[in-house]
Amino acid sequence: MTTFARISERNRHFDRLVGRHDIKWLGQNTNHADPHPAVLEAMTDCLARGEYHLYAPPLGLEALRAAILEDLRLEPGRFEAIVTDGAIEGLYHACRTLLGPGDEMLVADPGWLWPRAFAREAGAEVVEVPIYDEACGYRLRPQDLEARVTERSRLIYLVDPNNPTGAIQTAPEIEEIARIARAAGALVIHDCTYRHFARGHSLLAPHYPEGTVTTYSFSKWLGLAGLRVGAVVAAPELAARLATAPPNNLGSSILAQRAAIAGLRTKEAWFPAVDAAQRANQQRIKAAAQAIEGYRLAVYPSHGNFVALDVSGAGVDPEALCQAYLDKDILIRQGGYHSQRFASRFVKISTTVPEAWVAAFCDLLPEATEQARATASVAALY
Repeated sequence: MTTFARISERNRHFDRLVGRHDIKWLGQNTNHADPHPAVLEAMTDCLARGEYHLYAPPLGLEALRAAILEDLRLEPGRFEAIVTDGAIEGLYHACRTLLGPGDEMLVADPGWLWPRAFAREAGAEVVEVPIYDEACGYRLRPQDLEARVTERSRLIYLVDPNNPTGAIQTAPEIEEIARIARAAGALVIHDCTYRHFARGHSLLAPHYPEGTVTTYSFSKWLGLAGLRVGAVVAAPELAARLATAPPNNLGSSILAQRAAIAGLRTKEAWFPAVDAAQRANQQRIKAAAQAIEGYRLAVYPSHGNFVALDVSGAGVDPEALCQAYLDKDILIRQGGYHSQRFASRFVKISTTVPEAWVAAFCDLLPEATEQARATASVAALY
């Protein structure tokens, strides 16, 4: 099978899933909570005004750029926000702009695999720092990072809260990572996609403003995954490098930006209930896991809107467990989506979903476990 044939098969796989309206989406960390009415009103008003005929400003609507900085509590002028077509586009652009042939990008393993692909396409080498271990709290220890820094280290990609473990870096660790990066002359991408679900999260940018790119997502906390709107935030000189030739130089979706502005304006009134509901879902999953010998949550409570269920002590193959659930119209994510090294250790379950979906997952866990143990092979998962 050719490379593009494999890519096309992956696309068909997800196209089939999107076409299945009975699927319970517990595998993509998407937020399925009903939005604040103001968010829907902002979109319908945008459509009624015909704004979709227009190109948006290239850096994003000024109201949205300012609101993102305010939400991050970063000082305007000292930092600039650039609106992107989802946080992933910002990650792609940063990796391709800041890396070149012969450079190294350091990442935690497990983590999110796509930035690794972006780095490799830029000609860089990806250096993985293993973190799936209770000894390190399933997060990146500064000493482990520093041990792998070389003269070719140009970029550190830090997913914090970590996807998929749900761990966050402590404030002293963030300061130490900033020190290590500055001493090495390396830049840092601080991927804060799940920041809003964390308790006690610390931004790296204030400690290393000249060398940090902070990503911002509306897909998870606000639930705008399908609208594709996010941002990158950096100090003016670094932001200028990213703004010189961005992929979305005609601006991101005005419809999505209007929704994002409304979401930020109503966040304090709306989001706490969403977070409380997802934390209750985490608790339900933990109770179900504890009832089966060999299962445990790697990090609890998770600082993301998901949990990593370690299955390594139960004699269960993660992909077989995912297939068992998919047979029952429930999508969860296999460990191989996040790591080759630790693919056999865990599955990931999203928690910003209806309580009934989590109840279905929990009720099915004993049966799905037995089915997975009896499964010799499964179809390709992506």
